[in-house]
Amino acid sequence: EICDNPQFIIGGATRTDICQGALGDCWLLAAIASLTLNEEVLARVVPLDQSFQENYAGIFRFQFWQYGEWVEVVVDDRLPTKDGELLFVHSAEGSEFWSALLEKAYAKINGCYEALSGGATTEGFEDFTGGIAEWYELRKAPPNLFKIIQKALQKGSLLGCSIDITSAADSEAVTFQKLVKGHAYSVTGAEEVESRGSLQKLIRIRNPWGEVEWTGQWNDNCPNWNTVDPEVRESLTRRHEDGEFWMSFSDFLRHYSRLEICNLTPDTLTSDSYKKWKLTKMDGNWRRGSTAGGCRNYPNTFWMNPQYLIKLEEEDEDQEDGESGCTFLVGLIQKHRRRQRKMGEDMHTIGFGIYEVPEELTGQTNIHLSKNFFLTHRARERSDTFINLREVLNRFKLPPGEYILVPSTFEPNKDGDFCIRVFSEKKADYQVVDDEIEADLEENDASEDDIDDGFRRLFAQLAGEDAEISAFELQTILRRVLAKRQDIKSDGFSIETCKIMVDMLDFKLPCQLHQVIVARFADDQLIIDFDNFVRCLVRLETLFRIFKQLDSENTGTIELDLISWLCFSVL
Repeated sequence: EICDNPQFIIGGATRTDICQGALGDCWLLAAIASLTLNEEVLARVVPLDQSFQENYAGIFRFQFWQYGEWVEVVVDDRLPTKDGELLFVHSAEGSEFWSALLEKAYAKINGCYEALSGGATTEGFEDFTGGIAEWYELRKAPPNLFKIIQKALQKGSLLGCSIDITSAADSEAVTFQKLVKGHAYSVTGAEEVESRGSLQKLIRIRNPWGEVEWTGQWNDNCPNWNTVDPEVRESLTRRHEDGEFWMSFSDFLRHYSRLEICNLTPDTLTSDSYKKWKLTKMDGNWRRGSTAGGCRNYPNTFWMNPQYLIKLEEEDEDQEDGESGCTFLVGLIQKHRRRQRKMGEDMHTIGFGIYEVPEELTGQTNIHLSKNFFLTHRARERSDTFINLREVLNRFKLPPGEYILVPSTFEPNKDGDFCIRVFSEKKADYQVVDDEIEADLEENDASEDDIDDGFRRLFAQLAGEDAEISAFELQTILRRVLAKRQDIKSDGFSIETCKIMVDMLDFKLPCQLHQVIVARFADDQLIIDFDNFVRCLVRLETLFRIFKQLDSENTGTIELDLISWLCFSVL
């Protein structure tokens, strides 16, 4: 309906296949443009064995990385139009549709087209590669950036750079030294060569969509190459491609604005020639009233956030700045937030801190740090900022040791799911930190002398000759007892609580997670009144006793059939 001879992809994927439409998803299109620079990665996201002719069925499939796994998304070929023209992404020729269908599939996995409005290019980078993406403003480049680039290339990472534009008129504008503004370049090499008695740092850059090349120092025809050893010069320039050129690292920092590095996961790199990162992924969540403690500005609740133990044991082989230590990247991703925009939700403001484990706690596996610890200790490292993006990522270098990673939202009581990925140069151990599950179930035998005379008379009055009371009679007793206690503010116990207390010797109750307990017993203000507090304690004690009884061999596990599980759950 849109054109007479539609094509899925013609002559490979190029930048001209990606033209922005009415949707504010330029961040996504920049990521797609970078994707076209690597045919192997592109083929994983956009299977190329699809067409509008052979085996055409009206559907197309794509693959995206989503929080630790590759997900296949299938879409039909119906695309939104206005006045017969594609409304969103389209190709310059108008007959090639892989980019428009890719955008539709990405919108589907995120909930809708509207959910794609606004974002960071690194987000698309990661969903297309499964890697972890970091970026640098080159005017604030760290002193060891050249070594970071070299190591990234050795690990098979995808590197892109660009020159910022200050207005729409600057887009694709060419500088006097033949660099294109607002254009996506790729970084393909980083070498040090000896020239005139000193080492020169050189960067190789590729402009994949044209023959416009750098005309400054160290360009193809620059006489500087005559000062380099002929064998070195030959090795650096013999594999020359159109649009590829060398420039000095200092010129690179001066002329380019931004560098993006997408560090790929070991499963993405098929070649054994690369030095691969060691990857660990951990999932978690924040829940109101239990594990959503907010940032350090909220000291009363910050300690409640999830905590993860990081054990750094081996130092880097190649110390790029002369400082020994363990290099690792931490990426904190909040899950499925775009999909929730339809419900009025959006990205939380997130960040994390890294704390050194005190010497007296090293070697322990259950060392959930307490409120007092955070009141008296500063973070050893932290994310650069708390920000409302999908991911917060930073690179760190710390000496070997044990550290606690604490991810959080900026404000407390924000529900959300997240995953943490840690890329390390050397193998490191990671695990969730939590308190051990245990209960001290001592038997409290009350003697006759311990029973208050007033309580004895009240009990005898209600119990009668059989000395047994019903739940309703127990409710009356407890209300009268509590009425005399000025230190406990309560209207008494509900009849349900009394039934539980009476029945606890006969019925088995299910164990709930801490988050579920809060959800079950707290009110909308996250307050647990005295009645609910007692109900919770009674249930917990019953569960511990029942489990201990069923686990006669102390294995830490029990098996239940369906009817037993249902009975326990209903109670």
